[in-house]
Amino acid sequence: MDNNLTDRSFWKSFWESRKGLIFKIKPNYVFGDILGKLIAQKGIKNAIELGGFPGYYSIYLKKYQHLKTTLLDYFIHPELINQLLAANDLQSGDIDIIETDLFTYQPADKYDMVLSFGLIEHFHDTQFIINEHLKFLKPGGTLFITLPNFKSVNGWVQKNFDKENYDKHNISSMDLNLLGSSCQALGLKDIETYYHGKFTVWLENKSEQTSVAKGIVKAIWVVGKAFTKLVPIESKALSPYIVVKAVAPL
Repeated sequence: MDNNLTDRSFWKSFWESRKGLIFKIKPNYVFGDILGKLIAQKGIKNAIELGGFPGYYSIYLKKYQHLKTTLLDYFIHPELINQLLAANDLQSGDIDIIETDLFTYQPADKYDMVLSFGLIEHFHDTQFIINEHLKFLKPGGTLFITLPNFKSVNGWVQKNFDKENYDKHNISSMDLNLLGSSCQALGLKDIETYYHGKFTVWLENKSEQTSVAKGIVKAIWVVGKAFTKLVPIESKALSPYIVVKAVAPL
């Protein structure tokens, strides 16, 4: 079986069809508080973001955490990256960019931190794709992975209103025990896996939805937000994200 659930043509079409890609990233960007603490605790100086086009986190880490950052992806659209850099008061060249196939590329450098956001769930073999991160990681370096939680209300929304996008995700990868055991099998230390974020739902193809579908999703969003305001918990049923943190052995 092909390990990939997507290909280059999918991502080219995906990114070229998206609206609102260019914006000023704020200091409180999603996961920014976690990243800031990790960077301070570990004394991290450089990082690589895998599968991260158009580079929101590479830019965030450069601008707000002052790291030397590298973005690696199978598909790079230079014009979009330059527009995003300019919108965030950075210039072309402020982050390093590598356009390559993750699986065949052999890095010359190792990094203090290796990150991916919404990457590993696009592959059938979860342990395999996590292992691909490790060839970039220094001994003692920090691994930071996030993925959406589609075993949740948001997953129900995706499955019922955007089945095409839902099917591009390996839902079985969205399991804390699987993620933790995969990291353990790869020899990683200080492993943490947990749900992150209060309730939200979204649709990648929102502009293509009927007014009825938009209304249903909006109603779900309102009810969920009201509930989590009263009961502010992070859980499998409600949280939109999963976080994986681990450390490479020395």
